[in-house]
Amino acid sequence: MQARLQLALDQVDLPRALKAAREAVEGGVHILEVGTPLLKSEGLQAVRALREAFPTHEIVCDAKTMDAGRLEMEAAAKAGATTATVLGVASDSTLRECVEAGRNYGIAVLVDLLGCPDPVARAREAEALGATLVNVHCPIDEQVQGKDPLETLRAVRAAVAIPVSVAGGLTARTAPRAVAAGADVVIVGGAITKAPDAREATREILAAMASGEAGEGRTAERISSAEALRSAFEQVSTPNLSDAMHRAPCWHGLLATQPERRVAGPAVTVRTLPGDWAKPVEAIDACQPGDVLVIDAGGVPPAVWGELATHSALNRKLAGVVVHGAIRDTADVRRLGLPVFARTVAAHAGEPKGLGEVRVALRVDGVECRPGDWIVGDVDGVMVVPAARAVEMANRATYCLEVENRVRAEIREGGETLARVVDLYKWEKRLGH
Repeated sequence: MQARLQLALDQVDLPRALKAAREAVEGGVHILEVGTPLLKSEGLQAVRALREAFPTHEIVCDAKTMDAGRLEMEAAAKAGATTATVLGVASDSTLRECVEAGRNYGIAVLVDLLGCPDPVARAREAEALGATLVNVHCPIDEQVQGKDPLETLRAVRAAVAIPVSVAGGLTARTAPRAVAAGADVVIVGGAITKAPDAREATREILAAMASGEAGEGRTAERISSAEALRSAFEQVSTPNLSDAMHRAPCWHGLLATQPERRVAGPAVTVRTLPGDWAKPVEAIDACQPGDVLVIDAGGVPPAVWGELATHSALNRKLAGVVVHGAIRDTADVRRLGLPVFARTVAAHAGEPKGLGEVRVALRVDGVECRPGDWIVGDVDGVMVVPAARAVEMANRATYCLEVENRVRAEIREGGETLARVVDLYKWEKRLGH
């Protein structure tokens, strides 16, 4: 039996979800899923709306039931769902109630193995309890840390006879691997719903699943290793990264000598006194190719960086320099092409007294930067990403970029305003009395 494609609609606005669903159906998707965020936002009305719009399609209500199994299965079935989900970490009693209600109301019961300590054992138990199928699920908050569900999928597929679905950041590149690992249903969300054209994204994924060959994909792949960090950070803007980090502040108001360039690299940090350029220049020798030198010189003149230091940094192949202080020789620095971000400009420099430290923690404008943290800078500012969370934040920033790409396409296509496309009026905060 050929694997089928399921679209997870995880938006929080029903009109946008329906638009993506229509495009995906035109592209050939087999199953439509009311994702948990959509279900929490719009309720079972989302299931009813999909049933009305797509009367012949299978519709999954991703309720992730943990209790009241009979009630929730009945409600999903009456709303028009053909399948509803229950979490594998729910009690056996809840699973039995779901299965019995499913038989009574004619709705398939999918046991989601999300969070199960032993997904293989729980998949066997779910099958024994009468579940229709099980789902191997790598949640988004683990996907952004570079994890994928395919190793668990292989083990679960070998353990049970019932159909197995898989979810977890799958794209046109990775969906064929999921099919090869034994998936009967491949669940895809963002690779379709974030694509500017969901029709073409759906067609490409289906073609890849049928051929077994990885497709190009309309959205970026999530990275899983530090080696891919530089490329990932160079694809996103500092606003994307700030959004990904819960609106984290940047070092703002900086002069960018190469405003068209984006800089990304691990930090080599320096603390010095205003005008004392000895330690900043010495720190160039401590840098490796691709590093970003970050200098805290108090944010005021005299200058601690200029043309000759820039020549030296280019010889060491630095990715860029950030100066919380003053630079000079600005025209020459621009001409040399090394991206430098500076708090201010001053013609006068200080004396090289050698005061300060290299490779120390800095704190500028309330933002901490430690040696090895990732620096991402562009004309909007400079973001500091803690090294321990760099892979996660690169993935989250890519997600923010792709959501923006989809919103931009909807604004252009429909001639609408941003407020109407994302339904700001609905989501205005309402204070209690």
